[in-house]
Amino acid sequence: MARKISKRLQELKKKVEERAYEPTEALKLLKETATAKFPESAEAHIRLGIDPKYTDQQLRTTVSLPKGTGQTVRVAVIAQGEKVQEANAAGADVVGSEDLINEIQQGNMDFDKLIATPDMMPKVAKLGRLLGPRGLMPSPKGGTVTFDLEQAIAEFKGGKLEFRADRTGIVHILFGKASFSEEDLLTNLKALQECVDRNRPSGAKGRYWRSVYISATMGPSIEVDINALRDMKVADAA
Repeated sequence: MARKISKRLQELKKKVEERAYEPTEALKLLKETATAKFPESAEAHIRLGIDPKYTDQQLRTTVSLPKGTGQTVRVAVIAQGEKVQEANAAGADVVGSEDLINEIQQGNMDFDKLIATPDMMPKVAKLGRLLGPRGLMPSPKGGTVTFDLEQAIAEFKGGKLEFRADRTGIVHILFGKASFSEEDLLTNLKALQECVDRNRPSGAKGRYWRSVYISATMGPSIEVDINALRDMKVADAA
């Protein structure tokens, strides 16, 4: 059954032309179409020329958004020994060892990001079925399996995001709040574009970037001219 489109969204869609917008123009339109009754996020949906069923065409990495995410990130850490105290001192919201593993098994997951020290991963492995579908399973590629807890906690609380291409080769990721200035949103979007380019899978053949659309959480999709974005020089986007 087709999803009913609200009158609000129907009206907003009329503002969006079927063309690729220059990045700053697209971001201005995103802000104009963020009219929901709650603070909306700014989302990017990037279609890449990859087939993730092949291991050399998979994309999974992290990006540090220079202007932050605008969200409060609750970080949990599974560690043991002196690393428990280190995690607490670094500002983790939830810290534990096997006790935390047991809590998670019982369905208590009051966190947005889970970090584990490498020595705890054999025990964390049994949480795969619970954490995997939620995108919370710690992984070295995602920067969430590490002994450097202080740095990892600071980065994820400060605007570092883990992302991956789904099985159709599309990356879905937020890059700030719709309430951010156009300049800050552009800085974050540019950092995301550079990260995707930097981590191009070795098996990606032909045209890598197929399309980029941005939107507010409850707003219409706006196509961005990817070549214009890649050619832009933005301060603080490194």
